[in-house]
Amino acid sequence: MMFKKIAIVAGLGLALSVTAEAQTPRKGGTIRMTAPYGSSFTSMDIHTTQRAQDEIVAKGLHRSLYIWDSAEGKPVPELAKEAIVSGGGLVYTFKLRDDAYFHHGRKMTADDVIWSYNRIMDGAKAYPGARFVRMIEGASEVEKGKAKEISGLKKIDDFTLEMKLTEKVDPGFYFFTALTSIYPADEGAKDSFIQKPIGLGPFKFVEHVPGSRVVLERFDKFYKPGKPYADKMIVSIMGEAAARDVAFRNKEIDTSVLGPAQYVAYQADPALKGTIVEVAEVFTRYMGINPSFKPFSDKRVRQAINHAIDADLIISKLVKNKAYRATSWLPLTSPAYDKTMKPYAFDPAKAKQLLADAGYPTGFEFEWTASQNESWGLPIVEAIIPMLDRVGIKVKVKQVETAVLAEVARKGEFQAFIYSQATGPDPQAALKCFHSSTPQSACNYTAFKNADFDKLLDEAGQTDDAAKRVQLMQKANALLYDEAPVWFFNYNKAVMAVQPWLKGIQLNATELTHQNVEDLWVAETSPAK
Repeated sequence: MMFKKIAIVAGLGLALSVTAEAQTPRKGGTIRMTAPYGSSFTSMDIHTTQRAQDEIVAKGLHRSLYIWDSAEGKPVPELAKEAIVSGGGLVYTFKLRDDAYFHHGRKMTADDVIWSYNRIMDGAKAYPGARFVRMIEGASEVEKGKAKEISGLKKIDDFTLEMKLTEKVDPGFYFFTALTSIYPADEGAKDSFIQKPIGLGPFKFVEHVPGSRVVLERFDKFYKPGKPYADKMIVSIMGEAAARDVAFRNKEIDTSVLGPAQYVAYQADPALKGTIVEVAEVFTRYMGINPSFKPFSDKRVRQAINHAIDADLIISKLVKNKAYRATSWLPLTSPAYDKTMKPYAFDPAKAKQLLADAGYPTGFEFEWTASQNESWGLPIVEAIIPMLDRVGIKVKVKQVETAVLAEVARKGEFQAFIYSQATGPDPQAALKCFHSSTPQSACNYTAFKNADFDKLLDEAGQTDDAAKRVQLMQKANALLYDEAPVWFFNYNKAVMAVQPWLKGIQLNATELTHQNVEDLWVAETSPAK
């Protein structure tokens, strides 16, 4: 099934491989990571937040049914030891680990998995992980309040779980992120859980200093023998690229996500050049458009915006080539990426003609919500304003915090917004964000509805033919290109500086900052004890 196709990710996204360390991993020390995407963590309850920033911490605290293997470019069983497939590819029987302990000392059982997935499907809460759990039979009924329990989940015994799916998909792609972390059923419902989260991960919670850092310490009963290697993990909030730069140069942090300007500077600096690791990530940067705002309801207007913006110039001059030009929704590293597709041509004359055809010969004005992010926020919007002005479209900018922007998108409280969204590793899950059955709160931020698109995706979900599935998804992706529910900007090239004493970094194409931290170790040369 999907495993065969995802090999393309390994070939493309992981072309740069970190050389294997000859030394034996050292025990002890502190891993000092940075949270680079805003001035706060949204919540210590990872079920409630899909921000990449929050999952950096969650990779230490929590575990899901599967985990991402960067070397293989695919999800592999984690809390599940093995999966037995039956029922024509729709029934999975999971043999669960019997050695996974929660941080408060109790063993995880099938009851905790069932409780966690039922919690995620609480329709009143609109948890972002519902987009994945919704694949289980009966999950939608729980979401709509028509059932109390997901009918497609059945406990066989404490360490055996049966899961019935509604589509022929590989569940690994749906249950590897922290959004589907398994919580302890006896503690997860308590109010105190948000202040002091309890997980199954290699590190346990010590403290959260709002606006500053999260501190975790080694969990000695972690199920992987001899791991984690480090004694402590600190994730410091550093939303400003300049602050990360100073801290990295002063050896106060071990990892630092590089923005475009730093990318150029670090490549030119002999002392820092060797610290750079990079990977083509499965993220698409785009401007989301609200179709309930009258001009945007017309496809010709949406196409005009795509023709009016010189994306290549922005990627070259502002993003400093730390990105790849987007053609449609699915990124370069997606198994269903169509190499023959060409991006929208920069053509202001065509944009004007399309606007005139749609009844807007003199253009119109709209409000654009943006964060400060240098790669896909305010600086990009400011570069686009004169380009849109040239075809008669005026822009009013509304600036918000990154954490607020995520809520603005989920609630549909915008005329347009600019964002970076995970569009992989599974193309079916990525395209599902435009299926009419996907709520806006999950990931259908542009409230896109198209019967032809739904049909293509539904067919892809029911076919046993892997080649046909890819073909159907490519057609769906091409339809999105034509319908242009968004302005397609770029696919991210993730770049991170890593101090020479931090070993074991994985080139994770799903998000470079998300490391399986139990595999990281700190050499004695680290200034942090």
